[in-house]
Amino acid sequence: MSTIENKSVEITKGINGLEKVILREIHGSSVEVYLYGAHVTSWKNEQGEELLFVSSKAIYKPPKPIRGGIPICFPQFSNLGPLETHGFARNRVWTIEPDPPAFPPNVNATNRVFVDLLLKPTEEDLKIWPHSFEYRLRVTLGPAGDLMLTSRIRNTDAKPFTFTFAYHTYFSVSDISEVRVEGLETLDYLDNLKNRERSTEQGDAITFESEVDKIYLSTPSKIAILDHEKKRTFVVRKDGLPDAVVWNPWDKKAKAIADLGDDEYKHMLCVEAASIEKPITLKPGEEWKGRQELSAVPSSYCSGQLDPNKVLQSS
Repeated sequence: MSTIENKSVEITKGINGLEKVILREIHGSSVEVYLYGAHVTSWKNEQGEELLFVSSKAIYKPPKPIRGGIPICFPQFSNLGPLETHGFARNRVWTIEPDPPAFPPNVNATNRVFVDLLLKPTEEDLKIWPHSFEYRLRVTLGPAGDLMLTSRIRNTDAKPFTFTFAYHTYFSVSDISEVRVEGLETLDYLDNLKNRERSTEQGDAITFESEVDKIYLSTPSKIAILDHEKKRTFVVRKDGLPDAVVWNPWDKKAKAIADLGDDEYKHMLCVEAASIEKPITLKPGEEWKGRQELSAVPSSYCSGQLDPNKVLQSS
């Protein structure tokens, strides 16, 4: 594909010649998404600061998934099924939808920059997961630098299928020991370090002093990640995704991950909008929609200051 350039959307070559799309917003924020995996690898604010973590050892070479950014886990989260870990969507080459639908009339499209990516199964995919589908991902950069991912998965088969799903977002943080997560207090979770034993989160905001790998259940539509040192708060708003995974490998596990630097766990935190506990079943012709919106705000933000009932704008 030739390089297409305009002021807001550019299709170009990334690392190892892999194609990527760069979205640029008028005030200076930007997003990069590789067609390989429909994988967002960069989200920068108006000051050009990188908001996502990508490993310095990330391997941009199929079939290895890219370590960091926002991998898409579909049609299987983790090892909860017969497929490779986190399914195959993150290591397939997606296509750009040439004629994407417009935003609904109730959505203000001014200064929104977006790209629509499409995945359909190949004959090889159908051998390992025998279900026909169309997966459309819209990556949108909003006027305030917010990043929105909207997944639409349609069953184009003659029989139902079931899947689990996550946006495996890696946030960039200054120091994991100075970070707290709000919005998951007192919720039930499955602890992946204890064979998915079910427990209940205690009291205050979640902080980090060792390895964490938990699937929180029936979570609110808004979760906040407060980075004390950077005086920055990430806000995750989600729709259609009842679960939230919180993961940091800590030092021992990080050393065992080949494509992660030994000390890089200190500068990353995964908070993943997901649908895991209750898998999604689609009948023939049915479509599922799951959406997350990420924003970064100065940490004058306190609990409850942002209206948790703010309705997610549909797109």
